[in-house]
Amino acid sequence: MSKRGPSPPPPEGTLIKRAKAEAPPSNQIAISNDARNKGLIRTIQRTSGLEAPIISLAGAHSAEILSCRFDPTGQNIAACSADRSVSLWRTYPPNNNYGLLSSLTKAPILDLQWSLCSPTIYTVSADHLLCTVDVTTGQRVRKIRAHREIINTIDRTMAGGAGMELIATGSDDGTVKVWEGGEDSRRQAVATFEIGCPVTSVCWSADGANVYIGALDNEIHVYDLRKNEQVYTLTGHTDTPTSLALSPNGQFLLSPSFSSQTLIHDVRPFSASPTRIHRVLQGAPAGFENTLLKGAWSKDDMGQRVAVGGADRTVTIWEVDSGKILYKLPGHKGTVTAVDFHPKEPIILTASKDGTMLLGEIEAGIAV
Repeated sequence: MSKRGPSPPPPEGTLIKRAKAEAPPSNQIAISNDARNKGLIRTIQRTSGLEAPIISLAGAHSAEILSCRFDPTGQNIAACSADRSVSLWRTYPPNNNYGLLSSLTKAPILDLQWSLCSPTIYTVSADHLLCTVDVTTGQRVRKIRAHREIINTIDRTMAGGAGMELIATGSDDGTVKVWEGGEDSRRQAVATFEIGCPVTSVCWSADGANVYIGALDNEIHVYDLRKNEQVYTLTGHTDTPTSLALSPNGQFLLSPSFSSQTLIHDVRPFSASPTRIHRVLQGAPAGFENTLLKGAWSKDDMGQRVAVGGADRTVTIWEVDSGKILYKLPGHKGTVTAVDFHPKEPIILTASKDGTMLLGEIEAGIAV
């Protein structure tokens, strides 16, 4: 018995059946470029449940968007605009705009927050109003003339042990007022802090005992709610802080400013730095419009990254430990006014003066 010789080459033009290639994983995107029989195949690893790495949310607003937030579950998005409306969106497919609330106020809505304990949204506006909106019905359930001047900022917390939501509002009238949340609460403020100059930003401490207040005097005032007095100040800015955001572990405070300098303050009871300045971040230009740019901390990795939008129409994302810029994300046609991170996935939400929002997928962080 002899060995079989090699098979003769197939005639020219013969079709040869080859093994079927495996389909790429569903969480990857294949990018191909075929020019003159030279192929390039590259895959992008997906890191979230979004339908695409970048998704545009547009068409709801006719003017600049001033604030945008994920709800505590990450399933919904709310945005408010200078056109006096609030839009509601689905985070995941089909990413539809399922609500547009356009009769809440008679002036631009400057900031909003989702409630931590009920399907409601709190809004503040240039006509001095604090409103509570039921998102299941789209109806305004409470309206309070909370201040004498424009209300720039709002934040909420759950009062320790009491099971009650507290709301802090800051205004151009130089005061910060604390209110009870919910539609049946009192219409009088629980506490009032006299700052003495216009307030641009407020933020609760992790335990709800202190309120951090950014003001036109370039300082961040820290007030004790129980003592109803200022306990210390955070300095370092050379111009007005535009927003305040607390890290997920409650130990650090992010504050962009009109000087285009973003500071991270150490707000632990005993700070290693006498100035309490943990990081100085550069790269997000504030521009000349004096827009109250809103920054945010990443949540899927417990605050290893921070983000701030800028007048260069991009979003800058830094690594907190090193202070290095990780991303400069383009896509908008106007100043990026607000950013927020998804509570569970590496997704960033951005809003702009161009009246649109973008959902962007970034690399997953390392959970700690």
